[in-house]
Amino acid sequence: MTDKKIQIPVHGSNVSRADIPEACKWHVQDIYVDEAAWHKACAEFKELLPQLKAMQGTLTTGQAIYAALDLQAEMSQLMDKIYAYARLQQDADNTDQHMQALSGEAEGLAADFSNANSFIEAEMLALGKKKVEALLASEPILAEYKFYIENLLRLADHVLSADKEAIFAQSHLATCSAANAFRALVSADMEFPPITDGEGKPALVSEGNYILNMSSSDRTLRKNSFQGLMGTYHKFRNTLATTLTGSARTALFFAKTHNYEDTLTSALAQDNIPTSLYDGLIQTVHDNFAPLHEYMQLKKYVLGYDELHPYDIYVPLSKTADSFSCTFPEACAKVEAALAPLGEDYVTTLHKGLTSGWIDVYENKGKRSGAYSWGVYGVHPFVLLNYQERYSSISTIAHEMGHALHSYYSSQNQTYVNSEYTIFCAEVASTTNENLLLEYTLAQATDEQKVYLLNQFLEQVRTTVYRQVQFAEFEKFIHSEVTAGRSLQAEKLEKYWLQSNQDYYGPALTVDKELASEWSRIPHFYTPFYVYKYATGYSAATAFASAILSGQPGAVDKYLGFLKAGGSDYSLNILKNAGVDLTTPAPVTITLQKFAAKLQELKALLGK
Repeated sequence: MTDKKIQIPVHGSNVSRADIPEACKWHVQDIYVDEAAWHKACAEFKELLPQLKAMQGTLTTGQAIYAALDLQAEMSQLMDKIYAYARLQQDADNTDQHMQALSGEAEGLAADFSNANSFIEAEMLALGKKKVEALLASEPILAEYKFYIENLLRLADHVLSADKEAIFAQSHLATCSAANAFRALVSADMEFPPITDGEGKPALVSEGNYILNMSSSDRTLRKNSFQGLMGTYHKFRNTLATTLTGSARTALFFAKTHNYEDTLTSALAQDNIPTSLYDGLIQTVHDNFAPLHEYMQLKKYVLGYDELHPYDIYVPLSKTADSFSCTFPEACAKVEAALAPLGEDYVTTLHKGLTSGWIDVYENKGKRSGAYSWGVYGVHPFVLLNYQERYSSISTIAHEMGHALHSYYSSQNQTYVNSEYTIFCAEVASTTNENLLLEYTLAQATDEQKVYLLNQFLEQVRTTVYRQVQFAEFEKFIHSEVTAGRSLQAEKLEKYWLQSNQDYYGPALTVDKELASEWSRIPHFYTPFYVYKYATGYSAATAFASAILSGQPGAVDKYLGFLKAGGSDYSLNILKNAGVDLTTPAPVTITLQKFAAKLQELKALLGK
């Protein structure tokens, strides 16, 4: 990528995929050399389906269990490649109807596979815990599946008979009605009012541009956007309280029926997380409210307002974002330099990923927005970007390559069945890289650039730790209400939400009455007890980065060990073995102490 034409090719939402240089596209041919090879793989997969189905009713011995699990793993790995080949190309150009058709074909095969292998776990559990444990102890051939089987047995008391589980599986279309109603109301039926900006010109507010408006220097636009959006939600508050009640009651029904005490216990059990971690996370954040209160006070002073309102919180304190502009190759060089503390092997692998067809770099017509990393076991990870010349895009490279190298190291060191890391661990590697990039960039920045970078960091902690824990605490409240047999009245939720914001943001924030409706627009509340993982993941990453940059003995090796562990153990155990124990307050405390320290750096730069 040294040629200038390749460095900055013509790109954008109106540029055809065909006009993007091949050097800037990912190499899907690394999965299958061409479409003919893909069709051949599909045919091979279909031939294996009857073999898998024929095993039903035979899982009574260690050898039979191994044969079924091994074939399931072989087919799952093949399915991953089949689906990735089609879907990656569809995401690169959603106008390509041929690739849409291939993706549909792959999804059909995935559904067939799901039906074909559904008997395996039920038959294993039907043998009883003691027999399966005895087989695991006496049959060396099952060693590869040891963690998988032990985890299955751990959850055995919460798995119903095969016929009951089948009924529950069929019920999902009916029981997800509340969440579907929320999405339909918000995305289709809800209409936001026309607004004006500071010059009296017409403007728009929607969920799609709300945060963009909230970041504008035009305070009138921000205020009108805030009032227009929140006011619209307020009109539907009773309906939205009802949909949230319905979703929470559905979650409780599934939890109770599967022999869990409540929804929280059920949700955390999947990752083997104790409820004490959840409670401890909330308490640790409560113990560290003071730095966030101080940050809000600083924003109020710097912005020069008599009152700081919720629509002022997202305003950046610096306008130097454009000063970080650089080409994609230059951005890659910065990321490599920033991640040098992770060692030669990591940087060598990183460089290979940045230059060997792992990445689809630029926007083109029909390309999916945003960014992601997609690991394909036995091939390599693939990273989708829509690179633009600004700091946030450089940070996105570091972030997504963190995911990519996590997948790479896991696949290099684990069997397929033990390679997939959990969502609980997923954001750790990506955010560790972001932390390292921030510190590297800060060390070379001008004072004005440092203001921008420090503000970026503080906002990230505010939104990823403080705000997500605020959400997590709200979830605990609403599910406790439902567990106690009460419904979620809108007025009660509004009162709770306003008080929560006052507690979290402190006296510097004027809590406008319109903010009372904010709870009703958060889609994550329809996936119970998920958002806390953002806060734990970010905190673990900060703890890793702090240990690495401070030169703690063995810190790099422990971190690489975390990447290599994949999904070979429970998430908490993998992190603890790497030196981060989330069952203690330490990782979260380290993160919030760093927040406080960076806040003082920012105050010094601003002379406050």
